[in-house]
Amino acid sequence: MARSILVSGPSTAAALGERLDLTPAAVRRHLDQMVDEGAVEARDPRPQAQRGRGRPAKVFALTELGREGFDQKYDDLAVDALRFVRDTAGEEGVRAFAERRAAFIEERFGAVSQARPELSPAEVVATVLTDEGYAAAVRELPLAGEQLCQQHCPVSHVAHEFPQLCEAETQAIGRVLGRHVQRLATIAHGDGVCTTCIPGPPVQHSPSTTNEKEKVTS
Repeated sequence: MARSILVSGPSTAAALGERLDLTPAAVRRHLDQMVDEGAVEARDPRPQAQRGRGRPAKVFALTELGREGFDQKYDDLAVDALRFVRDTAGEEGVRAFAERRAAFIEERFGAVSQARPELSPAEVVATVLTDEGYAAAVRELPLAGEQLCQQHCPVSHVAHEFPQLCEAETQAIGRVLGRHVQRLATIAHGDGVCTTCIPGPPVQHSPSTTNEKEKVTS
């Protein structure tokens, strides 16, 4: 159940039951145990997710404790190493390390694009990130472009103290997509998922349209 929440993001009990083919009683039993253990927590759904009448169902999200079992065995060592870098090379040293670590996005983007031509550029980024353990996916936003959602972050504990890791990833994503992207939420700072807004490409005006505008303003 924890992995289902990890991959799909904060979920209602009903959604978990459907994905895992479990009865409501079985789902509730597992969730109660995970809540008691501190592995998940119940949250109010996002305002835009509340539809219809009645009290909206709670969503269950992994806590920091719940994420510890997923690829984070060496967090303490990584934090100590970056503290050493900061103490010896300053903030610039930490930024250089973060940029080098995020380089895999640019290094693998071209190869994945060629191997998977059916994917959009944002989906290519999601594939690259997923291969590195981020459980990423893309969803379209009406009139606003796309949103890159990372349901897991293998360095979230480290990034909590060193946000330069998140900043370097965001900058690398922007460079491969050729546009300014904005990180809206991060797991490292307590959000249930890392979300990055990818605006749509700028509108290209035809020469005739531009000439008409020039005539009107002249």
